[in-house]
Amino acid sequence: MELQFTLKGSFKTSADASPAKDVIDAFFTEANETILTKGAPEGEGARIVEWDIDGDRINLVVKSGKHVRVHDALLRVRKPLAAKLGKEFHIGVRGIDVESYIIELPSEKPLGELKIPYVSSIVYDNGIITLTLDVGESELENRVPDRILKLMEDKIAALSYGGKGEHWEILWESEKKEHVFSGDPTKEMVKQGWLKRGASRGQWIHGAQSTRMFRTFERIVVEELLEPLGYNEMIFPKLVPWEVWEKSGHAKGVYPEIYYVCPPKTRDPKYWEEVSDYYKVTHEVPTAMIKEKIGDPIGGMCYAQCPPFWPYLQGETIPTDEFPIKVFDRSGTSHRYESGGIHGMERVDEFHRVEIVWAGTPEQVVAHSKELQERYLHIFNDILELEWRKAWVTPWFMAQEGLDGISEQGEIGTIDYEAPLPYRGDGGEWLEFQNVSVNGNKYPSGFNVKCQSGDELWSGCSGVGLERWSSVFLAQKGLDPDDWPEEFRKRVGEMPRGLRFL
Repeated sequence: MELQFTLKGSFKTSADASPAKDVIDAFFTEANETILTKGAPEGEGARIVEWDIDGDRINLVVKSGKHVRVHDALLRVRKPLAAKLGKEFHIGVRGIDVESYIIELPSEKPLGELKIPYVSSIVYDNGIITLTLDVGESELENRVPDRILKLMEDKIAALSYGGKGEHWEILWESEKKEHVFSGDPTKEMVKQGWLKRGASRGQWIHGAQSTRMFRTFERIVVEELLEPLGYNEMIFPKLVPWEVWEKSGHAKGVYPEIYYVCPPKTRDPKYWEEVSDYYKVTHEVPTAMIKEKIGDPIGGMCYAQCPPFWPYLQGETIPTDEFPIKVFDRSGTSHRYESGGIHGMERVDEFHRVEIVWAGTPEQVVAHSKELQERYLHIFNDILELEWRKAWVTPWFMAQEGLDGISEQGEIGTIDYEAPLPYRGDGGEWLEFQNVSVNGNKYPSGFNVKCQSGDELWSGCSGVGLERWSSVFLAQKGLDPDDWPEEFRKRVGEMPRGLRFL
């Protein structure tokens, strides 16, 4: 079964349309062979299958497949029908009423219970999902049915796409290495006082030793990658409003993982006095009371570090010789609600990252991705001496949008860097600790960034997660500096002594 649309509705007219019955009949007959077939393969246009006149209404039933959808069909005939009725009968077309709008689409599995705007019912039966839409003229003009259909197709594709591992292809792997340490690095760091759990979930307080590791990794990235490749440092915002995530595409699905930000409704101390008084008396923070006094969420804490950079370029036309643009940010934390996935230092809600962003023509962006990969190879092999591998990953959203071919050519997509954690045992968990992504025109297009020459613009990003680098390095090398590679020892210097407690 293929995609099918059925719309039952009417054109509202300024007077009884009965005198124009023959003209309307001829018009609809011709439209079925002309207006409603434009852009569709032969025999696959929309069709007006039934119609009648009821006073000041022209009722009709339109059916179609995927090529000329029924709402487009209705909008296509509205203007020429109005012109014909106006010229010959002085009858105007005043609007469109929709009595029912049904979409049937194939799916191997049901999608479960869903609540979707403008959808009054979703029924699954024998491989077919039937959507009943509650839409009017405004929603037809604003292409709401198209967006509902795209959403459903995405959900169906996500069901069949499966997990990331199914679309994973190894690109390179280092030789096996003998690991001098087999303990859990986080537990050992806590035991030796390198770090302590923070007051919030998924949060650590890093002591002098752990902080020295982070700063050394940062310095290696700056000296061995960012400076040689001509990057400039910037500071990106860490509070991200909805308008940024709408343009970056994250607003489609970021909701389960972000920390929301809600401003107070007012700064007036009198408005907040009861909250202060409650705490002073009870020594308990009245969260329910606070909830009533804060506004709607304006966005969230930094989730993916590069989107808040793009408003800097938004709406600008940039000289051709400025490309490729290469910038990085290391100015603050990122926050991601990990739910049940928290473990040690490698999976946290609050983490530290150096975010690397570049933009230019497609050729420049792809070429620079390769330069980055060469610098990472040097760092991981010659300085950190890790056992690691890199793999090509097709993001599920690309697969479902039919972009697998582009991804397979190695142009748009993500390269994940993974390393084994010895304490997980032979053949145990490999941790993703680095990535390089070519994002195509996603961000330049979303933020309306143009090149003076008119060339298409692409961008890429690469996140250096300091918690992940530390977790991988210490899992393989341990916490004793004598066991660390000489090149890394030279850069880290003498490790500081942390605080002592009685």
